[in-house]
Amino acid sequence: MPNPSPTSASDRGSFPAASGRTESPFDLSPVSRQTSDQPALDLGDLGWGPPFEAAFREQFAGDAVPGRVVRVDRGVLTVLTEAGELRAPVAAELAHDPDPLRAPTVGDWVVLHAGLVTNVLPRRSAIVRGDAGSPETPQVLAANVDKVFVVCSLEGRFRARRLERLLVLAWQSGAAPVAVLTKADIAADVAGAVEVARRLIGGGDVVAVSSVTGAGMDALGNFLEPRATVVLLGPSGAGKSTLANRLGLGAVDLATGEVRGDGKGRHTTTARELVRLPGGALLIDTPGLRALALFDADQAIGAAFGEVEDLVGACRFSDCGHRSEPGCAVKQAIAAGTLEAERYLSYEKLRREQRHLAACVDPHARAEERKQNKELGKLSRSVKKR
Repeated sequence: MPNPSPTSASDRGSFPAASGRTESPFDLSPVSRQTSDQPALDLGDLGWGPPFEAAFREQFAGDAVPGRVVRVDRGVLTVLTEAGELRAPVAAELAHDPDPLRAPTVGDWVVLHAGLVTNVLPRRSAIVRGDAGSPETPQVLAANVDKVFVVCSLEGRFRARRLERLLVLAWQSGAAPVAVLTKADIAADVAGAVEVARRLIGGGDVVAVSSVTGAGMDALGNFLEPRATVVLLGPSGAGKSTLANRLGLGAVDLATGEVRGDGKGRHTTTARELVRLPGGALLIDTPGLRALALFDADQAIGAAFGEVEDLVGACRFSDCGHRSEPGCAVKQAIAAGTLEAERYLSYEKLRREQRHLAACVDPHARAEERKQNKELGKLSRSVKKR
């Protein structure tokens, strides 16, 4: 059985650092080990704890084995167990489960039985977005994370609206977000960008860093606690893999690439992968998110736009459309300059996307969505005229 008790740094197991590989070097037999003489791993160092232990003991016995998923390749998982690193396919029943939220992903704790991954233990947090090709279908990007590093580049124009959307995804996961502003060494206005990010993240933290000069890296390293899991989220070209390599202090070697001439990033990370940093923290790198559809994110939008939600609640009428109604706190705040019109429009845009997702399956929600879209269009044109 796994031993979740603390151990000293010298007792910790280790596993191979990540590389920029795009093809798996392992065979696809039911279960294959990297080597026959791998050191035993303490699952506590990989984030195992009482909730997972209890769920495992209550449901599974016999020769079942728990492990943590560090990589997913076409239905075959790389899993870390007490015996070391294993390659195991997903059992047919789990692989064909109609609920996409039950599919194993990087960071999951899974159960292996007879050479197959048969179950996923309950998650304590999850990064979930709408599938790129089908936004009404959820896709789990990473599971059981403690902190979300929302990575945005300061190269060129700082995109506050993109940061807003990523922060909603982070708040939705149940993990604590940290806004990481990269490429501070070439930024035109670092202080201004940090101030904007602080307003957007509310109670979260903001760190401006440079992987070239090392500025801000010590401050960012303070969030990397032993046994805690951190995930990197951001668009292509934001510098996530370069950041991971810098945090890895030479023990991590993820493939990196230059930003294209049109300012768009290259997809150097082709798969989500969990690696262990020298200090004992666990890091999940993810491919760049060029299209980010939020899924079932109503509560997260409220958390990310707390000041807007407060104003909505202060309106005279509970069904205020924030257009021409008297006693509208939102409209008054925009007129007074205490709420940016673009900030409110961004809030409404995200709300509209959630209504659209609901409308895909609910005809009443579809009618309400059309009405709301007409009203939002009028407000948008009015703002542009001013």
